[in-house]
Amino acid sequence: MIIDLHCHTNMSDGALTPNQLLDLASERGVAMLSITDHDTLDAYAHTSSVPPGMRLIPGIELSSRWRKQGVHIVGLNIDLSNPVMASAVAEQSAIRLQRAQEISVRLERLGFDGCLEGAQRFAHNQIGRPHFAQHLIAVGAVKNSNEAFKKYLGAGKAGDIKEHWPDIETVVQWIKQAGGIAVLAHPSKYKMTRTKLTELIGDFKNAGGEAMEVVSGLQIPSLTRDLAKLCTQFSLLASCGSDFHSPDKKWAALGLISNLPETCKPIWDRWS
Repeated sequence: MIIDLHCHTNMSDGALTPNQLLDLASERGVAMLSITDHDTLDAYAHTSSVPPGMRLIPGIELSSRWRKQGVHIVGLNIDLSNPVMASAVAEQSAIRLQRAQEISVRLERLGFDGCLEGAQRFAHNQIGRPHFAQHLIAVGAVKNSNEAFKKYLGAGKAGDIKEHWPDIETVVQWIKQAGGIAVLAHPSKYKMTRTKLTELIGDFKNAGGEAMEVVSGLQIPSLTRDLAKLCTQFSLLASCGSDFHSPDKKWAALGLISNLPETCKPIWDRWS
């Protein structure tokens, strides 16, 4: 059974509409899917119907902060009508707008005018750094998104602003109060030392987190085995997802991910 519990639409920083994403997932035989847009649930209001044979798990990816570092936490099987989650989304949206304004100011100091308005033209809903990257490409400042992040938007660069996000304890509690399961997203992508990653997972577990992504997109088997060991060490449920954003990103292809190791306890056992 093909399961993908982490993907994005154009309601945040993805390329496809919610219905286009569902169609692609159906074409690839995905049996269980969760749309986890950044800090918004709007995709679920823009889906016409779920394809036959597919189970759609309500989800979201929330931005948070741990020791001054940005960390993403996925909430799965949440109640879409929960007032706590509605309030959380409103708070995150306000933070995103403030953050976008600050990114624009910083880029203007580097000589790029009109960045906020430019980024907003590419954002259907939530505005993020990928939309600033698209603007920089459009004005000829960079050749592609990778260059935009390397020079201006990536970690430690002018557009890297994360201090406004709530701490992981707050985000985990939002998810739990909405009836969902908090999942530490793509832990290997934070580029931490082993010691620091272990501390992050421990703090996440102590905050009430219940699962972590053992598989995120295409990754080498040794990494999967290592993350599975950490998952088991902290008695967490295991999740998997492509982190799909766009069809042209082959390393994060929708539904094309490896199976969880047999040593893991899958998160979907909780709601199957």
